Amino acid sequence: MVYAPERPVILDDILRSKRAELAAARSSISESNLCEREGYDEPRRGFLHALREGPRPRIIAEIKRRSPSRGVIRKRFDPAAHARDYDAAGASCISVLTDGPFFGGELAHLETARRACSRPLLRKDFTIDPYQIVEARAWGADAVLLIVAALERGLLEELLACAYAEGVDALVEVHDRAELDTAIAIGADLVGINNRDLTTFVTTVDVTRALAPAAPIGVTLVSESGLGNAAELAELESLPGRGVDAFLIGETFMAAPDPGEALTALLRG
Repeated sequence: MVYAPERPVILDDILRSKRAELAAARSSISESNLCEREGYDEPRRGFLHALREGPRPRIIAEIKRRSPSRGVIRKRFDPAAHARDYDAAGASCISVLTDGPFFGGELAHLETARRACSRPLLRKDFTIDPYQIVEARAWGADAVLLIVAALERGLLEELLACAYAEGVDALVEVHDRAELDTAIAIGADLVGINNRDLTTFVTTVDVTRALAPAAPIGVTLVSESGLGNAAELAELESLPGRGVDAFLIGETFMAAPDPGEALTALLRG
């Protein structure tokens, strides 16, 4: 028998909620009807390409209202304004939380952000079914998130293949060496190293320091969580062996008085 990796309780709760949400979505709109949405046929903006080109540091700036560990992060929450501000400030890409129960997001926030900016968009959610990848494309995503800790290997491979078939990039998220090895083995070309332990919620960039040098040079690496100062980003870009290519930053910006200005300040060093 094949077992999924051991999961923390909060992740179990999220995945249970996600399965119920998925069932409701399927009953509301079929996959074929998703493909008829105007956004489905729009050209993709090249999420992975944006993280391989352009000036450093390359930042995926996140639009997030709340989180399970911190609660409400931003009371004055305006996805369109945040997307415009991140775009103007020089974000390479933008991440949009679409999970409702735990992060206060909506699919509509993804479409709103796409209309408000020109940057490639990541649908930040807990992807457990190919339907969600079609859904992500239909609502304007250029990339989806696949969390190794949340998925059995067979399903992870299926979802990665589905993302490629749908023409969207996949950010495959890992937290330890075994998960990194899995991501590499299934052919992921874009890997996110999450500095936050989903079991304890302890966050340390030592996770990136330990894992980045073990990744093949051809894989684009993103460091996620617990980041907020230019010196640290520069260090992680130049780790011995190999550094990271980009950074996903959310709470640092969303907790600031002006998220766009916070991004501008970070990019200026």
